Amino acid sequence: MSFGVEGLDAMLSGGLLEKSICAIVGTYGTGKTSFALQFAYEGLCRGEKVIYISLEEREELLQATMAQKGWDMEAFDDRFYLLRLDPTDFNLAVSSIKSELPALIESTGASRVIIDPISLFEGLFEDEADRRQEMFRLIEVMRDEDCTLVLTSETSPANQYGSRYGLVEYLADTVVLLRYVRSRGLTEVYLVLEVVKMRRSAHSREIKPFEIHEDEITVYSEASLF
Repeated sequence: MSFGVEGLDAMLSGGLLEKSICAIVGTYGTGKTSFALQFAYEGLCRGEKVIYISLEEREELLQATMAQKGWDMEAFDDRFYLLRLDPTDFNLAVSSIKSELPALIESTGASRVIIDPISLFEGLFEDEADRRQEMFRLIEVMRDEDCTLVLTSETSPANQYGSRYGLVEYLADTVVLLRYVRSRGLTEVYLVLEVVKMRRSAHSREIKPFEIHEDEITVYSEASLF
């Protein structure tokens, strides 16, 4: 299943496996939402139905971002389901994701589902044991659905290589890590990504630079950073 980012698809040996779960992990400003939107748009362009659940950005801001990219989203109105859940409303957010999402997937026939960011859902549970249990339950439920799931997650403040709660990278089949790299002279900052893991498929283990342009993301899969 094509991710919609040419260089990344090359690193993934063509794209994500269907019905797999992918986590995009990165600190602020590394483009997690940009990658998630690109994955959604690629599906729409291929005639698929897409569900995008935002726990952070408001609908109008996401729509403005897509319009800025030059995407005619009105053409996909009957196949694109953009929902925003308020993470401060604990009961509503948890119930909607755990109970209502599977029914929505089945009723719409969506083949691509995005939750952006899953770390805000994890943060709803103060107790670590509850958080782990609920995440395992969510992933198990989603594995029964006929869709490919992309989750975005913030990195841990103490570890730029791991998610905020250290769970999603173990539960996901594929993990794409986004981060900053500073030049030796500390005069430039680069965005780089690596495919940390990909179950049941060969993948590139190299670190590659990428850029986020107004209308696309470019991953320089042939470039050597170091």
